[in-house]
Amino acid sequence: MKYPDVVKEIENILWPKPLKLFTAGPVACFPEVLEVMKIQMLSHRSAEYRALHRDTTERLSKFLEAEKSTVLLIPSSGTGFMEASIRNAISPRGKVLVTIIGEFGHRYKEAVERNGRIPIVLEKPLGKPVLPEELDDALKKNPDVEAVTITYNETSTGVLNPLRELAKVAKERDKLVFVDAVSAMGAADIKVDDWKLDLVFASSQKAFGVPPGLAMAVVNDEVFERAKKIPERGLYFDLLEIKQFLLEQWSTPTTPPIPQIAGLNAALRIVEKMGGKEAWLKMYTERAEKIRRGVLELGLQLFAEPGYYSPTITVVYNPPGVKGPVIYEEMRKRGIEIARGYGKVKDVTFRIGHMGYITDEDIELLFNTLREVLVSIGYKPLK
Repeated sequence: MKYPDVVKEIENILWPKPLKLFTAGPVACFPEVLEVMKIQMLSHRSAEYRALHRDTTERLSKFLEAEKSTVLLIPSSGTGFMEASIRNAISPRGKVLVTIIGEFGHRYKEAVERNGRIPIVLEKPLGKPVLPEELDDALKKNPDVEAVTITYNETSTGVLNPLRELAKVAKERDKLVFVDAVSAMGAADIKVDDWKLDLVFASSQKAFGVPPGLAMAVVNDEVFERAKKIPERGLYFDLLEIKQFLLEQWSTPTTPPIPQIAGLNAALRIVEKMGGKEAWLKMYTERAEKIRRGVLELGLQLFAEPGYYSPTITVVYNPPGVKGPVIYEEMRKRGIEIARGYGKVKDVTFRIGHMGYITDEDIELLFNTLREVLVSIGYKPLK
């Protein structure tokens, strides 16, 4: 290496001091992912890249149980596919039933509005999921909606929606089902074919433990057929063009984020070597349970409704008398990066993300530090 000082200079900007990450994303990446992303670049039109793209989409299709649908990868955040779902599959001025359980449901509503469609809102109090009977009632009252949007995992509140049951209700009424799975894919179970999901999207920087820059989606044939009838689908997020490049070249219309795709491929290979999807999801379930148990043992309260806890993030009420990001700031001073409260509950909560590369030793350090912080601000933990 000719200029090692360059690396050190940038490292000093990004990592002036060591931090353990328990964030809402980006998250700590798996070491194998970071290592494979260091491989020198190659042409995204080469045979070698096509082999990587094909292998990655096939592995992701298997993980999501989506043999009857098409996996698409694009350089974007997950919001790109959020917008694409509306531009490609909803008719101009068409109606969409947007389910909202937090800030990211509101983002989907904004995507509907800013693309000239009409949102019909089903919103729940913060901390609660949408229940199947509530969705069914909303669809009875609004039979002309073309699709239902579901935030599978809401990171602002730590709630996991009952996706399978909600999708069943929507499909019984012949509606498209669009799923924001940005913070769920890779940690919560998704069975695309069995649950009849029409479009499910996510981002690389969450549960798969890959740096940001890659969006992935699973899209079924009905969405592609709808897209053929939609005018002005746009340039960047035209699903038909993205699919065409996939089928003809195993590539993307615009330059793909090759390192991130290699990183996702590595993560999916780790899933396989761990024992497959079931073993991987079990890791996430057990980690989430351990985090929640640790929070409760300190005498703190969880924000989400019991029975609907997120496998990727835990939202915690601040101790009595504490407002704003005090816990976050004190934890960061001690080398632990958690997440501030978000949206309407930002002043009364803090968040502990449990995605990506986290060890048992990291979790032990997290709670030892959190206990120390609580004592320092005058709160007496139970344990």
